[in-house]
Amino acid sequence: MRIIPKTENYETVSVSTATERREEDEKWFKRSEKPVYTYDLDEDNAKVVCITDGLTFLGRAIVKRLLLHGYTVRVIVNVPDDLEILRVMRDETATFHGRIEAVTAKLTETESLVDAFDGCNGVFHTSGFIDPSGVSGYSKYMAELEAKVSENVMNACTMTQSVRRCLMTSSLLACLWQNATQLELPSVIDHTSWSNESLCKDKKLWYALGKLKAEKIAWKIAENKGFKLSTICAALVTSTNILHHNPTPTIAYLKGAEEMYGHGVLATVDINTLAKAHLRVYEEMNKAAFGRYVCFDKVITQEYEAEELSKETAINLQKIRGDKYYYCYTDSTTLFSLSNRRLSSLMSTTSPISCLD
Repeated sequence: MRIIPKTENYETVSVSTATERREEDEKWFKRSEKPVYTYDLDEDNAKVVCITDGLTFLGRAIVKRLLLHGYTVRVIVNVPDDLEILRVMRDETATFHGRIEAVTAKLTETESLVDAFDGCNGVFHTSGFIDPSGVSGYSKYMAELEAKVSENVMNACTMTQSVRRCLMTSSLLACLWQNATQLELPSVIDHTSWSNESLCKDKKLWYALGKLKAEKIAWKIAENKGFKLSTICAALVTSTNILHHNPTPTIAYLKGAEEMYGHGVLATVDINTLAKAHLRVYEEMNKAAFGRYVCFDKVITQEYEAEELSKETAINLQKIRGDKYYYCYTDSTTLFSLSNRRLSSLMSTTSPISCLD
């Protein structure tokens, strides 16, 4: 692990400017060097967390919400370009310079992650993957990589003395790809539902497969090690100009959108709603919260809703509704219905954290 003490020098930057920038970065990325064995785990690191990718669209939203609620956030960076993104975050969250840190770590190496997590009370595993050579930026290879990284993160969590819990960002796609020909299949898709792995492979739904395998390996390790894990199975993330902010996950999620729309399970969630859910679930994990939570705030079932989603994501309407676009609003029933009752119950029974919600 290496806590970033400064950014890389650029030849086009003057010496004085580079020096000023290094001094700023030392303040920005500096953290205590107190070794983990001296921590009072119930006090010193109670609000210190590590996020495996705080630079994605969702990751940045979670980081900002954590900072607003008094957390110190350690952000894992992998390449020099990440530091430039962190510079932008520094400007956007200027009030919180003392509570955001950068740490270098390789998601493919468990030991590296252990070092990065050292001193943190909890871990937010939000990492997403992009393969420019894959269709829609997400390939079969990325699905395998996502599962492997999930395994590494969970093993590192269980090996790090200070870490008490992990909140993993999964996907609703890990729940909803069911085999509709199975008569005994429940009609309600909720936190107890799991997608069919063979079906995902047959349909080449690599994004769904990656999320499914990553979550399953995480639960296997958590159960075997007795480690506290929760997962949020998020619908398609939306916001203003979403395709600009989050192109690969948006396009990859919508592979198979016609079928999801036809079965009444094409759902979305606003970025702020999802970030708020992460904070709430994580804080409630300190009490009784545990397990899976389905997160969505809208189900696309009407023609006009499909048209709105098409405009919002810049995805061709035909790819969302398909030829059988009339199905959802002409038929009185659909094969499946979505339920987020578990998360809704948690969000409604917990006291508001503050007026910042």
